[in-house]
Amino acid sequence: MHENQISPSEWEVMRVVWTTHPITSKEINDSLKAKKEWKLATTKTLIGRLVKKGMLSTEQKGRKYEYSPVVSEKESIDEAIDDLLNQMCTTKVGQTIETILEKSTVSMSDLERLEALIQEKKVNAPEKVKCGCTPGQCSCVHQGGKNDGDEIVSD
Repeated sequence: MHENQISPSEWEVMRVVWTTHPITSKEINDSLKAKKEWKLATTKTLIGRLVKKGMLSTEQKGRKYEYSPVVSEKESIDEAIDDLLNQMCTTKVGQTIETILEKSTVSMSDLERLEALIQEKKVNAPEKVKCGCTPGQCSCVHQGGKNDGDEIVSD
């Protein structure tokens, strides 16, 4: 896990800041009012955590503070994806991507890009993905199955 991993509530704040910056804590709180019933103090606490994690920068303007993102939304999403993938058995990655696609509404242009990427990936894709888990971390290799090189075999 990366040191600046953020909580779901912090993601809510970051999404506002990525959209509009620089921005004050009151403006962030006002943007989230329809979705969250947070007091301004809660929003300020979350902002403080994000500043400590190096996700937001602060600039004083008179009596107010304005916040801007230090990292991009794409960088943060990529990091979250890496963290998720590093927590699972490599043999489950394809199944996870399939689940994400099933649960998501995706535009036609996104589907066309995904289709092109799948065709590219097929060129060098292995027949089977090797498990890299430590014994006891998954059932595909170490609990009732064995890994004989490239192939995962159930007993």
